[in-house]
Amino acid sequence: MSAPPRRRLLRQNRILWLLDRLEREPRADALIDTLRRGVRALPLGRGRDLLHGRWLGHPVHPLMVQVPIGSWLSAAVLDLRPGRSRESGLLVGVGLGAAAPAAVAGWVDWAELHHPQQRVGLVHALSNTAAVGLYAASLVSRVKGREGAGRAYGFLGLTAVGVGGMLGGHLAYRQASGANHAEEVPHVVSAGWHRIGSVDEFPAGEPVRRSVDDVPVLVVRESGGAVHALAERCSHLAGPLSEGTVEDGCVRCPWHGSVFRLSDGWNVRGPATAPQPSFETRITGGHVEVRLRHQNGGEPAGQGTTTRSGAAHGHGDHD
Repeated sequence: MSAPPRRRLLRQNRILWLLDRLEREPRADALIDTLRRGVRALPLGRGRDLLHGRWLGHPVHPLMVQVPIGSWLSAAVLDLRPGRSRESGLLVGVGLGAAAPAAVAGWVDWAELHHPQQRVGLVHALSNTAAVGLYAASLVSRVKGREGAGRAYGFLGLTAVGVGGMLGGHLAYRQASGANHAEEVPHVVSAGWHRIGSVDEFPAGEPVRRSVDDVPVLVVRESGGAVHALAERCSHLAGPLSEGTVEDGCVRCPWHGSVFRLSDGWNVRGPATAPQPSFETRITGGHVEVRLRHQNGGEPAGQGTTTRSGAAHGHGDHD
């Protein structure tokens, strides 16, 4: 009788195993905390939101790194052909010049992440720093006429860039750093009005957490009677806005300080680069009801909150 076929054991991908271990490795946390405080202390002013990419609607760092990566990759292609070291050197120099602002944007984003993300991000930064050092050595060698050494340093630098890119991809796609953590709300909340509680359950000026179709919703009633509702999980890293502070018509995330306008969810200040999904509101029979904007002909974001009750409140039509 023949022996049954041996099943091949399924093993975890070695690279993923190393990355998962890196996420859980706490030994660099003291250094991370020091670097984070230093980056947050930089006197960038409004430039911080510019570097976060709030104006673009998503992080600007991935866009900025295209210049050095593209320049260095093009230099490597030219290095495969004899007699093109001058052109390759020019591309190496362009990449070095573009690497600095891209790195600053990356560090500003990195300072507002969770520790598991920052651990991977630190190694990502170290890999890219090594790449910059190797490409600087490559440029110096080319200037001195040592073309062979210049090409060798260039290929080593491209290898370091590849490692850094792999780690950056892990940060973006596995750990969701820089992703919009409120993007799924319009796809989950069903159309129509949803009752979330009586008016008395929402003290004036206090953030209250409710749920619509298992989606957390932040509700704030103003002293004048108008009611505002936003998706409760911050678009930056899903921080609980209901635990934040309400002031001047805005709510501030307790985790990383993103500020959102209550009337329409607009991200007034970063690090969040995407606004919060917002809800229309109305008061019917003493109960607060909400409806996601853009559903069933809801008014577009930025037009204020509709509150319907026996008296007129807000900016919309009233029953």
